[in-house]
Amino acid sequence: GGNDMRTFYTLVMVDPDAPSPSDPNLREYLHWLVTDIPGTTGAAFGQEVVCYESPRPTMGIHRFVFVLFQQLGRQT
Repeated sequence: GGNDMRTFYTLVMVDPDAPSPSDPNLREYLHWLVTDIPGTTGAAFGQEVVCYESPRPTMGIHRFVFVLFQQLGRQT
């Protein structure tokens, strides 16, 4: 698991309610994507594919979803 230095993860942050909860036509708006996160450290040590974009909901209450995937290997 997380103690193996050969284990890497991908972190995805999305807003499933963009642009507004009543009209979420941009479903799964991507706010952040980091790959190759070593299992022994944090996201700061991964490869930021999509730079972090701070949530700025303009209408209604938004959900923000973080999904962590274990990679089969390090990306090249």
